[in-house]
Amino acid sequence: MTTVVELEIPAARLGFARTFDRVSTFEFQVGGMIGGSAPLVWTNGPDHETVKHALEDDPSVEVVASVADDDERSATDESAVTSQNDRWLFRLEFGDGVKLFEQIVTENDGALLTARGADGRWVVKLLFHDRESVSACHELLEQYEFRVTVTRISGVDDLARAQTPLTETQYETVCKAHELGYFDVPRGVTLKELAAELGISHQALSERLRRSHAALVSAELSERTAPIEIDR
Repeated sequence: MTTVVELEIPAARLGFARTFDRVSTFEFQVGGMIGGSAPLVWTNGPDHETVKHALEDDPSVEVVASVADDDERSATDESAVTSQNDRWLFRLEFGDGVKLFEQIVTENDGALLTARGADGRWVVKLLFHDRESVSACHELLEQYEFRVTVTRISGVDDLARAQTPLTETQYETVCKAHELGYFDVPRGVTLKELAAELGISHQALSERLRRSHAALVSAELSERTAPIEIDR
């Protein structure tokens, strides 16, 4: 049976560990499959220069090119402005950790569907043809000390529902805000109280909610994407 597996892996094992240390609000999403050529990676952070300098100083990645940022997008492309707000696109060459991870997955008949991350961790979604391949891949990842955590296993029928404009961290933040009544009128919790509940700074929470709102509005207006139900 075709199986979709979602894993969490520490950035220290795959990449971006130093960038996460230097930029607490750093988030990323691989825009293309990791393969023979350096992939395109969307990044979030306080500003383009801070993210760029952090990536350039990170020994786990090599900045091949800064492909696009807010200043380079056409002012007439309204959809691009909406969907790529406060994001910057880089072509990055990853180090040995990602290359070994990719080799283990492909040698067990797996395929990388998505890769994204925040708060010092990667979230990757893999596709396998059967559960035996999943088990074999997991054993090798454990053997090579990737310290993976399996967060979800589902059938291929769930794949269409698994597409969401939010990162895992953004989704969890919006869920917690809704649970505590942040979006109620009047509010059930203040931004400061919500930040304390999540264990992050007031500024980091404000930026995360703003990006989440922008992503959800863009998805609703362009694709009417429904949020995924994440097992926890």
